[in-house]
Amino acid sequence: MEPTGAGAAAALVPFREFVVKVHARCDLACDHCYIYEHADQSWRRRPAVIPEAVVERFAERLAEHARTHALPSATVILLGGEPLLAGPARLRKLCEALTRALDGVAELDLRIHTNGLRLNESFLALFAEYGVGVGVSLDGDRAANDRHRRYANGRSSHSRVLDAIGLLREGRHRPLYQGLLCTIDVRNDPAAVLDALLALAPPRIDFLLPHATWEAPPLRPYGRPDAYAHWLLRLFDHWDGLGRPVPVRLFDSLLSTLRGGPSLTESLGLTPTDLVVVETDGTLEQADSLKTAHEGAAATGFDVFRHAFDEVAAHPGIRARQLGLAGVGPECRACPVVRSCGGGLYAHRYRARNGFDNPSVYCTDLKALVEGVEQRTAGASVAAEATGPEALAASQRELTRVLLVRLHAELEDRGDADWLRSWELVTAVEAGAPAALDAVLDHPYTRTWLLDALAAVRQGGPPRVAPGHRLSALAAAAVVRGRLELPVPVVLGGGGLYLPTLGLLCGDRGRAEVRATGDGFSVRWEDGGPRILTAGVEAAHWKPVRALAGGAGAEGLSAALEDLDPDRDCFARPPAPRLAAAGAERWGRRLAEAWELLHRTVPAAAHETAAGLTTLTPLEGTGAAGEGAGTAGEGARRGPGALGVPARAGVRETALALLTGRRRARLRELTEVADLYADDGEWLHPSPWREEPVPVSLLLADAHAEVAAEAFHRAEGGFRGAGRVERALDRLEGAAELTVSGKAVVAALRRESGP
Repeated sequence: MEPTGAGAAAALVPFREFVVKVHARCDLACDHCYIYEHADQSWRRRPAVIPEAVVERFAERLAEHARTHALPSATVILLGGEPLLAGPARLRKLCEALTRALDGVAELDLRIHTNGLRLNESFLALFAEYGVGVGVSLDGDRAANDRHRRYANGRSSHSRVLDAIGLLREGRHRPLYQGLLCTIDVRNDPAAVLDALLALAPPRIDFLLPHATWEAPPLRPYGRPDAYAHWLLRLFDHWDGLGRPVPVRLFDSLLSTLRGGPSLTESLGLTPTDLVVVETDGTLEQADSLKTAHEGAAATGFDVFRHAFDEVAAHPGIRARQLGLAGVGPECRACPVVRSCGGGLYAHRYRARNGFDNPSVYCTDLKALVEGVEQRTAGASVAAEATGPEALAASQRELTRVLLVRLHAELEDRGDADWLRSWELVTAVEAGAPAALDAVLDHPYTRTWLLDALAAVRQGGPPRVAPGHRLSALAAAAVVRGRLELPVPVVLGGGGLYLPTLGLLCGDRGRAEVRATGDGFSVRWEDGGPRILTAGVEAAHWKPVRALAGGAGAEGLSAALEDLDPDRDCFARPPAPRLAAAGAERWGRRLAEAWELLHRTVPAAAHETAAGLTTLTPLEGTGAAGEGAGTAGEGARRGPGALGVPARAGVRETALALLTGRRRARLRELTEVADLYADDGEWLHPSPWREEPVPVSLLLADAHAEVAAEAFHRAEGGFRGAGRVERALDRLEGAAELTVSGKAVVAALRRESGP
């Protein structure tokens, strides 16, 4: 797998998280502290407490940055050393300066992280006044905490921290309580650690790997290479067994990326970092964790007095942690879990001979952890739509309704009278005949109209048909289908008026009224009496949608021949014009023969093809659409159930078009409502069916269609090149982009393709 390399030229990422060192000393002597116990000792050369001049200049720079990038909010985290050593007065001045600077510019999300030893009512009153969230460091029960978090004289800090958390948990202070941070020591019992933290009722918990590099590797009892994964998976099992009582950011991040979502922590995933550190002297630095690598690793050469934050954001060290896939080495880029682990925390990749161009020193742990969490959760994490046709149909219907509501929101604000009147009619149909409305909304090209209308309205251009007129036609079709006693005013344009699922109403331009009758409907034009039309019978002013039926198998072939809907022009090939009666009959016979061929050669695939197929649209051309990579309808903007098939293709070509076209359509329908992959296009994969490497989306679409096509050819005794499907599936099984749902789809293809 190779990255595209586009990340190297990515636009500047503004900072959204600002870590401010308000005090550079600490009242504990934790032996795992990256500030005092690791390679970078620059804290010794900085003032102990942040001066007012730094506070004021930082506040100005922050407001400038937020204004430049129109940031809706900015998060400021007060750290140390121990930030409470700065005292209430100094912290008040900082809170005042930040609140004043961001007033009317951006929302201020102000937080402090403390060891808790000095937390008291005075601090909590200040934090309540300014809405400062409080996080506390605690490594578990007393035995676990005392391994590292002690006073300089060796005394335990545990009881004082518990007292502080007790204050924070009290009703009046509880809204300030943001959670607990725990540094892992694999010698501790993970279940006991979690139980001790849960007993303090935190709103969330962060577990951190102890900072380490290839030059200073982490503790590994008994030499076990996956000791931290083993510990964390035991913790995960306990947390999961308790019903996941609180969010755990490390696990939530993994679960998010496995489903295709973003990373939720800097230490995992490929999400670009947007953090900068302000030291007590105003120096601007990269993430603090880099201090574990070497002296000056976090330095940028910038400070708040001489430099804007945009200058810092362009620093090569900052940009290196914003490149996503392009920011990790070749070994990581080729790893199937890189989208979840992201190569690990940047600092943990350090090796003296080549800097940070390495996998994490925790690489073995991270891979085992990601795979372990996936194995434990895959069954519950797979999208229901990926395994259940009913769930897919329900989600697709909901998607159409969401689009309709969005279009209504756009047009309601504009006071479109025709639209508002038609919306009231649709609401009345919803109440009187919901199944009839569902049938019209489920018409595949209703989706096409909605997408096109939304795009036109948002871009300020004219839709092909006025939205209110099109919605009135939709309401009229639902009224006729539901046989409601409800008059529907409609407007005919130059091409008549198409009633979705029913047919085309022909006539002069102008307004008319549609009413349902016993077996059809009546149309009354403004200047004449009503014309009574039968829904399925062609007449001078009426061209009905025709039905296709026939073929072998229990289900046969049953679909609408849709060659009237003006929105059917949504395939890679243009739609054929309305077929004459004789042409429609010939096409129907050819489809029936193609269906019989499928049923005879690949009966299981034929059954799958029929499921959910409601609408067939004849397309121009004679080629074998659906065969190989050149599928007609690829990228079509339509709802579920539609398939375009060349009107002049032969029987065998038509059979392949039905088979592979339906497979591609079903996969597209699934990707519209379920995440099968993420970061599509970041990797390019060799394809057995194409000359150039392709993104995972296209490789999956090709494989999904070709599995069925290969079965068809094998049943015919044909030969298409051994192993092409297998090579594609091998590549997909190692693709980092796939989510657990995408992997479930690939696993189903593997089973279908046979041993």
